[in-house]
Amino acid sequence: MKALPSWPELPTPDEWKETLDNLHMWTQIVGKIRLLYMPWINHSWHTTFYLSATGLTTSLIPQTYGGFEISFNFIDHRLNIKTVGGENRTIDLQPMTVAEFYHDLKVKLNELDISAEIYEKPVELPDPIVPFPQNNKHAAYDKEAVYRFWRALIDVHKVFTKFRAGFQGKASPVHFFWGAFDLAVTFFSGRKAPRHPGGIPNCPDRVMEEAYSRELSSAGFWPGGGNVAEPAFYAYAYPEPDGYRTAASLPEGAFYHESLGEYLFPYRIVRNSENPDETLLSFLKATYEAASIHGDWDKVLHGEKESHAR
Repeated sequence: MKALPSWPELPTPDEWKETLDNLHMWTQIVGKIRLLYMPWINHSWHTTFYLSATGLTTSLIPQTYGGFEISFNFIDHRLNIKTVGGENRTIDLQPMTVAEFYHDLKVKLNELDISAEIYEKPVELPDPIVPFPQNNKHAAYDKEAVYRFWRALIDVHKVFTKFRAGFQGKASPVHFFWGAFDLAVTFFSGRKAPRHPGGIPNCPDRVMEEAYSRELSSAGFWPGGGNVAEPAFYAYAYPEPDGYRTAASLPEGAFYHESLGEYLFPYRIVRNSENPDETLLSFLKATYEAASIHGDWDKVLHGEKESHAR
């Protein structure tokens, strides 16, 4: 498959819905295996995936004997399982149900003496919830759509990493959350936040309470869905300070979505702009500054003489 140019055109969520739904569930299965073995890291950072040169990876998952890694290869369309002892197992990514993927992965892990006894229901999705072993709804896998989405993630990751580099306080990695299926980066003011109300579908309130236990400004990218009909960037603050909804210097096309309680910026606008990297940076900067200025964050976190985004 030939490499796409930067900022590839992406399908709407409806245009690859069955593949998107399947891939989301496949990542949740693998993500729950990482969750099973990793020690807890603040704000659930121990659960996430990272971008790689071929797709998404768990990175090394430590075990008594050494460890293993599971990675999605979206160039050759394979799931790769590798141990530090040199053993390898592979699953071809092709049309198959969630149940088939779950079964195949458990078999491959068992061959490597790795237990995969995870909680078999997906998270952050509304009821009715179908457990992985029973999910035979569809068996789609559109290689081109998956590849395009990953290539877009590569471009987004580059800009998010540049944006993160200038922040001098506590910040998350640029990482991929399999719960909501989004790439995100988060900055923290250093102060405690009010207790989060929870209420995320099929996600324990205690998880959200810990994740939002400190004041933050977060930005991310996801393929869209629900009442967002196209791939988009988002940004929000928790708790949201007074005045946040009137961010200055927003790029044209970015707006505050009242029902979601966050800013949105369609991917297509970024892609079609004269300089997509700078257009996205301007959105990230404007929304962060709305949070930090109206939230009275310490100026040392982003530097008094230079922008936090170099």
